[in-house]
Amino acid sequence: MNTKASAATPGWQYWTVATLGFLWNCFGAYLYILTKQGDAALMATVPPAMRDYIATMPIWAHIGWSLGIWGSFLGSVLLLLRSRWAVQAFLVSLLGAVLSFAAQARAGVLEPAQPVMILAVIALLLWYSRRAERSGILR
Repeated sequence: MNTKASAATPGWQYWTVATLGFLWNCFGAYLYILTKQGDAALMATVPPAMRDYIATMPIWAHIGWSLGIWGSFLGSVLLLLRSRWAVQAFLVSLLGAVLSFAAQARAGVLEPAQPVMILAVIALLLWYSRRAERSGILR
């Protein structure tokens, strides 16, 4: 049996992780767009302190937030395309998310449960994409 050929063929587990990661990141991108558009229905669900923060956040926090969201979204698309660039996209996303959450912590609006879950998902997708790259699934 040719182990190299079988290692390079993604199984159902790969497609499940890639698809779930993509759906997760589609939701994050959707919320990002709604927030940037100032969607009244969404903003009504956000605590006042966070609304104020969003309205006045520094540019470096915007950059971190954007890199976190769009890096992860791009990483998920690249994972579905089986591109090795998914690894770098998830790394950029992780760094951007850390920057964004640091800005929220500095402003005193950070809710601990949310960053833990988001960072865990990004870290899992980064780890999984590295593993897929090493096994030859990503090209």
